[in-house]
Amino acid sequence: MPAPYPSVWRPSHLHPTRWLAVAIGAQPWLPRVAPHIVRTDLLLRQLTGGRITLLTFAGLPELFLTVAGRRTGRVRTTPLLCVPRDGSWLVAGSNWGAPRPPDWVSNLAAADIAKVGFHGRDTEVAASLLEGGERAAAWRDMLEVWPNYATYAERTARDIPVFRLTPVG
Repeated sequence: MPAPYPSVWRPSHLHPTRWLAVAIGAQPWLPRVAPHIVRTDLLLRQLTGGRITLLTFAGLPELFLTVAGRRTGRVRTTPLLCVPRDGSWLVAGSNWGAPRPPDWVSNLAAADIAKVGFHGRDTEVAASLLEGGERAAAWRDMLEVWPNYATYAERTARDIPVFRLTPVG
């Protein structure tokens, strides 16, 4: 089945609310309100059956990553900005530039299989942590979609992990 998007998703710089999302995304106070943003996004997804989310409202691609906790086994869903690419998705564990990566990074690295919700459709995926030239190429695509990743990288001393989520089966 062909992917419902081009080989590398490119943002519409003409989207009327994209500039606002980029401006808010660069604010230094954003990490402090992140939990509220995530809860609001999950509620909006639930109320609209996955048709509207905070990022899609801004013309940006978003997926919902569902993965079991590596210690608790508790299944959690996290909304993430993503970059659709060649039938898979790229995601970054930026945590808005916080000193620690988000919990989903370790959970995803420990999981054999995760689930991605994208455009109202769920897909089982395998995750690959990208390194070297492969990560550098992915990072360039990610910066084109969300230039604030550069800001987040400047805010933290850690390397921001980049994963490719590839459908299985």
